[in-house]
Amino acid sequence: MSESADGSADLSSLRTIADYQFGAGTGEALFPRAESLSIKRTTSGRPQQVHCEDGRLVSFGVDGRFTLGLEGGYRLLEALEHPAYRVVVDDESEPFVREEKNVFSKFVLEAGEEIRPGDEVLVVHERGELLAVGTAQLDAAAIQDFDTGMAVNVREGRPADP
Repeated sequence: MSESADGSADLSSLRTIADYQFGAGTGEALFPRAESLSIKRTTSGRPQQVHCEDGRLVSFGVDGRFTLGLEGGYRLLEALEHPAYRVVVDDESEPFVREEKNVFSKFVLEAGEEIRPGDEVLVVHERGELLAVGTAQLDAAAIQDFDTGMAVNVREGRPADP
């Protein structure tokens, strides 16, 4: 990725990658033009992590895809129509997911139909609240059909409000 003095070329490229990975418009939602974002780089200069004032939005993997941070999850939750890239759970799973325990298929109420194994997903409560972000281990049909097996490998959970 080429870089201009203000990093705008990087952000433009990152927006394009987000649009490809999550759908049109998500790049602008994750990396708004009006916000000052910090890009942490590898020693070779490749973008590695993108942070906003509230925390990590995404990490940029060597495979060219993003892994979501909780802050990036909040932004996607707002940008994507339900149930896109969401795995929905209920009260029974909520405390475990918040503690960064994995989501198992038997506890999933709904999953966005576009989800494939390896996709970054939002784990949300049935009332719409973001609980965690992680990586889907199964496709959407399998997540909803299976009674056993891990559906989402949870990477970062959102602690319960005190």
